[in-house]
Amino acid sequence: MSEVTASMVKTLREMTDAGMMECKKALVETKGDMELAVDYLRKNGQAKAAKRAGKIAAEGAIVVAVSADKMRACMVEVNCETDFVARDENFKSFADQLAQVGLSINTDDVATLMSHTVEGKTVEAVRETLVAKIGENVQARRMVTLSASGCVGFYLHGDRIGVLVAIDKNNPELAKDIAMHVAATNPAAIDSNSLSPDVIAKERSIVAAQAETSGKPANIIEKMVEGRLQKFVQEVCLVYQPFVKNPDQKVQDLLKAAGATVLSFVRFEVGEGVEKPVTDFAAEVSETLKGI
Repeated sequence: MSEVTASMVKTLREMTDAGMMECKKALVETKGDMELAVDYLRKNGQAKAAKRAGKIAAEGAIVVAVSADKMRACMVEVNCETDFVARDENFKSFADQLAQVGLSINTDDVATLMSHTVEGKTVEAVRETLVAKIGENVQARRMVTLSASGCVGFYLHGDRIGVLVAIDKNNPELAKDIAMHVAATNPAAIDSNSLSPDVIAKERSIVAAQAETSGKPANIIEKMVEGRLQKFVQEVCLVYQPFVKNPDQKVQDLLKAAGATVLSFVRFEVGEGVEKPVTDFAAEVSETLKGI
């Protein structure tokens, strides 16, 4: 991409808290690649770690359905075009139906969900009827179904953020508390063993670039890198984080006290990773972008 737009600068600023000029330069240097621009800013000490929420612009809702025994749950993100429709009762009813059907057929696949027949109509046909009625496009964007030997807890923050957490003990209250924590902190993994090696390697390259600017000897730099990596792991892994309801206690201590283990978790946020054109920021940066 050769053109750097106002909306791209705005997005990068929101992701990194870096200044406007720094964001513009980073995007120019990386030819508009947002991920590389974040790394560029971090390596130059001009930004915090990118906010994992990413670019959020779509409207819609996150809905959840849970089995009676609380051992299975289905979560679906349903998108629409405007906030007005997201609050419409017809839209909400359809979204809830998607979660219930997804739970009943135990699927993670949106295409399978939409082709399923309910009362003589496919779910896709029901969607098309809704679109014709409200005059706005509606889509099931993604879904997940979790099961557990213990229970699956969930937490919905309004209808914008949804979390499912599977644990190995039948303790719904604990599972819900962990889900609430995940909604608030958005961890990257359960623990260091489940953290992607690619994530570690990328972070290592960033903190190494930062440490090299210190001018210290190589052996000191290596210790600095390892220390910063350890701090990074503690910050992004669920079990090492301070529990949001009691920051004096880590999540792993909460789990240990209950004799429970987190098997998996999934966090959805409406519009995560979706980008729409943004025009309200153009006036502020139009002069900045001249000549790019």
